[in-house]
Amino acid sequence: MMRFDTVIRYGTVVTASDTFVSDVGIKDGRIAALAAELTEADEIIDATGLFVLPGGIDSHVHLDQPSGDGIVMADDFDSGTRSAAIGGNSTVLAFCMQEKGQSLREALKVYHAKAEGKCHVDVSFHLVITDPTAEVLGQELPALVEDGYTSLKVFMTYEGLRLRDDEILATLDTARRTGALVMVHCENEDAIRYLIGRHEEDGKFEPKFHATTRPIAAEREATHRALSLAEIVDVPIVIVHVSNREAMEEIRRARQRGQKIAGETCPQYLMLTADDLDQSEMEGAKYVCSPPPRDESSQDACWEGLEQGVFDLFSSDHCPFRFDDPEGKLNEKGKRHFRWIPNGIPGVATRLPILFSEGVMKGRIDINQFVALTSTNHAKLYGLYPRKGTIAVGADADIALWDPNKSVTVRNDMLHHGADYTPYEGLDIRGWPVRLLLRGKTIVEDGHFAQQIGQGGYLRRDLSSLTRQRGGQI
Repeated sequence: MMRFDTVIRYGTVVTASDTFVSDVGIKDGRIAALAAELTEADEIIDATGLFVLPGGIDSHVHLDQPSGDGIVMADDFDSGTRSAAIGGNSTVLAFCMQEKGQSLREALKVYHAKAEGKCHVDVSFHLVITDPTAEVLGQELPALVEDGYTSLKVFMTYEGLRLRDDEILATLDTARRTGALVMVHCENEDAIRYLIGRHEEDGKFEPKFHATTRPIAAEREATHRALSLAEIVDVPIVIVHVSNREAMEEIRRARQRGQKIAGETCPQYLMLTADDLDQSEMEGAKYVCSPPPRDESSQDACWEGLEQGVFDLFSSDHCPFRFDDPEGKLNEKGKRHFRWIPNGIPGVATRLPILFSEGVMKGRIDINQFVALTSTNHAKLYGLYPRKGTIAVGADADIALWDPNKSVTVRNDMLHHGADYTPYEGLDIRGWPVRLLLRGKTIVEDGHFAQQIGQGGYLRRDLSSLTRQRGGQI
């Protein structure tokens, strides 16, 4: 009988499709056996009463990203990946932001340098295209897709980041030819700028007006437009961080037309509302993100999208800034006008516990859906499956042990991120990851890090399962 490095015994193994009792044998960082009575190992982990899940994959995380003059993001790759690990994640996909006039290779060199030696979980990069020149689209991007950078993101909002429709079409056409998967942030920037002007005329500058200048209609229209552009070029896309029914229904209708579309939503759209921005003493600035939280009916719609499969992905959109900091939410201009409050909230550590507690433990989704929404679908859509995202022989031994009966009250100081607050302070959670293994090595146990951490590496990725479905048109 093979001798294993580690065996996890007596746990309930859960994948996106199956739930079964089995021991898990780990050898050389990979899952080597799934069977009963595996006893020959250097280390035995007793998982009695625990779920044995694939480590979470958070495919929408912002780390150490330029955020405007005088503004500093709260997490670098050290603190951000520590926080990810605390929440049961073994892989994060962060963004590599191209700046105007910069080549994609130059941008990647910068981000690889930021991440090198600092990551406590495995990491890969999405390319953010802000300057789609002929050279970028004709030469750089095709070569980088071949090198394993197989996903990219475009913005329809934020001056300086957004692309015109013709630029989006050109980028989508390059994606079609190369097999890259495009993520789209859908909000109508012209409508937002118009509404900001109207608010300024009326002297409305408080944080709560961030939400009213980014209404549902601005997200819905941009979602419809993004889907239409993708239909014109005939290419799959991902609509990220959907916050409401109207945008969600655009995805549903596109699928009914035969388009290959993936949808994503986030914890803030299940747990927060626009009322959270309407607080005194600038407290509402803590909840400023885009799209903004909506209302309770929108929360219900997002739950429906998760339950019915309209959303394939549940991501954090972790984009952390410190609150009480002149380089964060309360910078001098931000204290005077909502438009200068940095957009984004922390959430990489709380993503999985929130969905487990509010979804699985309250009967909204089953645990197999939980695994699909938080790990397996991310691996498939972003070219990491079957190495990541499942419990199977040959897969990396990225494993999170979950105690479904462990009750935790969320406190900021337990999350290990660089922000000085969490939007979910005081939230009671039932079900928590009590141990996380990365390629067979324990990196977190009962909220404490192992002595030897920092073993996260860079992941080269294959093409997306969604672009592979296009019947050889790539």
